[in-house]
Amino acid sequence: MVGNKHRKGKVTTIVADEGLARVVTVPPSLDMVSLVGVNDEFLRVLESSLDADILVRGNEVRFSGDEPSVTLAADVLNEMVAILRTGQGMTVDSVARLVGMTRQADEDGGERPAEVLTANILSNRGKTIRPKTLNQKRYVDAIDKHTVVFGIGPAGTGKTYLAMAKAVQALQTKQVTRIILTRPAIEAGERLGFLPGTLSDKIDPYLRPLYDALHDMVDGDSIPKLMTNGVIEVAPLAYMRGRTLNDAFIVLDEAQNTSMEQMKMFLTRLGFGSKVVVTGDITQIDLPGGQRSGLKEVRGILDGVEDIAFCTLTNADVVRHALVGRIVAAYDKYEATLGQMISGRSSSRPYRGGRP
Repeated sequence: MVGNKHRKGKVTTIVADEGLARVVTVPPSLDMVSLVGVNDEFLRVLESSLDADILVRGNEVRFSGDEPSVTLAADVLNEMVAILRTGQGMTVDSVARLVGMTRQADEDGGERPAEVLTANILSNRGKTIRPKTLNQKRYVDAIDKHTVVFGIGPAGTGKTYLAMAKAVQALQTKQVTRIILTRPAIEAGERLGFLPGTLSDKIDPYLRPLYDALHDMVDGDSIPKLMTNGVIEVAPLAYMRGRTLNDAFIVLDEAQNTSMEQMKMFLTRLGFGSKVVVTGDITQIDLPGGQRSGLKEVRGILDGVEDIAFCTLTNADVVRHALVGRIVAAYDKYEATLGQMISGRSSSRPYRGGRP
């Protein structure tokens, strides 16, 4: 039997006839239910995700199988132990994400999952906001390091939510004196006139997602006062024209629906002491008449410019219901297949629209 230390837990390696086995000895101070899950639900996730047999006896967890599988399995369990020892709980979804993150970290030698998942951004009313995937952590780190950051990815990847959390953090730590949250109301187009109420009443539905996220991060009673004093501003993109925004943290949401001109207008509002985060999903462009998306084109214009970062998130970073990630992946596959079919048809004869 060969013993060795493995970060937060003790791992013993046993060479057996049937292959390699590893035993993770869990610290006695850790409740085993928090590790294996109620009715062993976390163990079932591990067994379905890892090609290793798992046996739990007391505070020991034994993995058996081929060497790569048991190595990965032991690494995943040690990451779970490290996370649980900080007081943070686990869920079925987070355990499933942890497997992929540990595999990636083992392959590329990047940040360990426990370091990613315990990085606190903001706490409010007992709720702590943290990155939940490696790409989210890289996105948050980019916001810390750069003045302008673009977060591009599908729905549910936390692009806007994390940007707003960083904005509130910057305000609380006095890095900025105000927060400006904006998004284009392109869906409204010229049809705002038929909606009842004042212009503010007409625009509010398009800004509601920003208000909802804000209420998660700031005490609801203080939001009206902060908005009245101009410390927090939530406004349509059109309201940014002609302004210079100093000492502000500015978040542009749904930027795929900006035109080329609007994107340039927005980015040139940047003033001294300010930070800008632009978020959007270039697969969900609602611009009319084939108009070019400012977000889709901006990477080719600004990529490589100093102090500007582009962060790409994927369906693997979706942190809503697990089904959302599978829906996004299914649509990506469908659109890729459709594109190949159209491309193949175009190579043989002109494509004239209609169903492929």
